[in-house]
Amino acid sequence: MARLLIVDDAAFTRRMLTDMLSGQHEIIGEASNGLEAIEQYKRLKPDIVTMDITMPVMHGIDAMREILNYDEEAKVLICSAIGHRQKVLEAMQTGALDFVIKPFQKEQILDAISRLV
Repeated sequence: MARLLIVDDAAFTRRMLTDMLSGQHEIIGEASNGLEAIEQYKRLKPDIVTMDITMPVMHGIDAMREILNYDEEAKVLICSAIGHRQKVLEAMQTGALDFVIKPFQKEQILDAISRLV
């Protein structure tokens, strides 16, 4: 069971991910923007971060860079819309270990997390 930090600016998406993953994994925190994600990562030390790309205050790619600078072993799973293909590629080049495209199915997200554990 992995300890997860869910990062997405949409409360609905955070709730959906929590509902999909609870029972299989432990949700230890949530963040609604990249700056909160960095703070939560440092405080909670999750096994895996699910990270949206487009968010207010700080985008997911910038937050991921900061998290990886803090902890080069950090495991980040990008969860983004298909319209952000170029941003997903940038995220993967920056250090994300995998990605799932919104809207995703429960099996897709569980499979992606199992590849990172």
